[in-house]
Amino acid sequence: MAYQALYRKYRSQRFDEMVGQEVVATTLKNAIVNQQISHAYLFSGPRGTGKTSAAKIFAKAINCPNQVDGEPCNNCFICDSITKGSLDDVIELDAASNNGVDEIREIRDKSTYAASQATYKVYIIDEVHMLSTGAFNALLKTLEEPTENVVFVLATTELQKIPATIISRVQRFAFKSITTADIRGYLAKVLADEQVDFEGKALDVIAKSAEGGMRDALSLLDQALSFSAGQLQEEDALLVTGSIAADALVTYVQALAAHDENEALLELDKIFAEGKNMLRFTEDLLAYFRDLLLDTATSFDRNQIFKWIDIAIESLKTIKETTQTKIAADVMTMRLAQEAPLQAARSAEIPAQLSAEIAQLKAEIAQLKAQVTSNQSQTLTQPEKMLTQTPKTLTKISVSKKSVFNKDLIYKALAEATNDARKAVLSAWPELVASVSKPADRALLNNTAPVAASENFVVVTFPHENLAKRVSENADLQLFCGNLLSSIVGFSPEIIALAEPDWQEVRSEYVTSLKAEKPQEEEKPAEAADESINLAKELFGEKVIEIND
Repeated sequence: MAYQALYRKYRSQRFDEMVGQEVVATTLKNAIVNQQISHAYLFSGPRGTGKTSAAKIFAKAINCPNQVDGEPCNNCFICDSITKGSLDDVIELDAASNNGVDEIREIRDKSTYAASQATYKVYIIDEVHMLSTGAFNALLKTLEEPTENVVFVLATTELQKIPATIISRVQRFAFKSITTADIRGYLAKVLADEQVDFEGKALDVIAKSAEGGMRDALSLLDQALSFSAGQLQEEDALLVTGSIAADALVTYVQALAAHDENEALLELDKIFAEGKNMLRFTEDLLAYFRDLLLDTATSFDRNQIFKWIDIAIESLKTIKETTQTKIAADVMTMRLAQEAPLQAARSAEIPAQLSAEIAQLKAEIAQLKAQVTSNQSQTLTQPEKMLTQTPKTLTKISVSKKSVFNKDLIYKALAEATNDARKAVLSAWPELVASVSKPADRALLNNTAPVAASENFVVVTFPHENLAKRVSENADLQLFCGNLLSSIVGFSPEIIALAEPDWQEVRSEYVTSLKAEKPQEEEKPAEAADESINLAKELFGEKVIEIND
């Protein structure tokens, strides 16, 4: 008899033989026992985790005349024919090569015929995400109007590519990656059945390299057995998988920790000379760094390991994209070895005198912070002092406020502001916001409005100080707005961005300062009040409300 690959020879034939998928197996068995067979199932998960095997076991179990507790007997004609793939009522299709509308329409037409030998006609469509849009639409029609005793089992490794309309019409089962421990245990069982001696470390290497897929693990084991001389050893597994021996990684990392760049490069050269793949080397190195983080007894500094991981992840992207993988790995090694001593050198370069001066500066900063805190407390208890300052002395907002803006500039803008200019800019503002091409810039200007304007300035308020700051610091946006306003209203004002609370405060202080500077005529108080009101209306439009006490 011809040799049969291990992944085919040891393919699961019963639900209880499936490794690492206990939840899926139990659910499917219970559905069979309770005769709750749906018309469509979707098996999703990583490659080699048993999706197609589960589909064939399910097809056997629902058709087996001797099934017990949801498990097929694997001895009857039905089970044997499905296992061999010769039963006409169980049809397997690879969507990668049968992804057109015609193929799915043919399935739809044939599915209307009853099963000839089995109870259920089962269609198993592997890699269903490869179907075209038209094929999915044709399949959707079949799933919407299922024929009695016809079951569809769809399998995919890329669930995100399946249309939501398909997912909503099937029962979905998520197959998870098989743990390294489960893979190792199953490989040991296979080798025991094959009567092959092995080293435990060899199984660890293969199970880790399989990355959660049992089929990959059995294929790697098959290769390693072909390479070994009657006994599976760790070196055989390392050569077949391209993995790095733990001892080589330990030596390499020790050279990094000692900041010995030359020694680390020599170790890398030895690993490369053995034919190791630099991509796999970097992946193994990251896994080793991860293990060091989890090892509470490690002598390595955790912060150092975090920095190494950042460099290795960045280098991994480069290695994936370049054909010069060895050069990229050399550069990574130099960065890993030099990163720590550079930090140490920077610390060592600080002379003792400079350290003393730094300490003195820190003490002075702490003292200044204490004084600022004290001044803030005094300012809060004496608010009337704030109102006696004139516009010329208020170039920055007082220390009791977190936000900082140029009051002189705002007062200048208010002195020039007119109601006509504000109305002109206000009418042009929606067109300006809609014309901003960058979504981020347009979002900044949404829900804003000019509150005061002249030919040279326009004051715009924002809900939050941070938004106002971003607009003030965005030179490109300022230039764009000025140019656009020039073409719409005929003048190009500079935008002064303010948070709404700051605007309310500045406006109030400005009006108060104007009243304080105007000579008060005792004999004409009513006229003075009218003049102030008219001035406010001229500046701020109809938003000014006159209240007579």
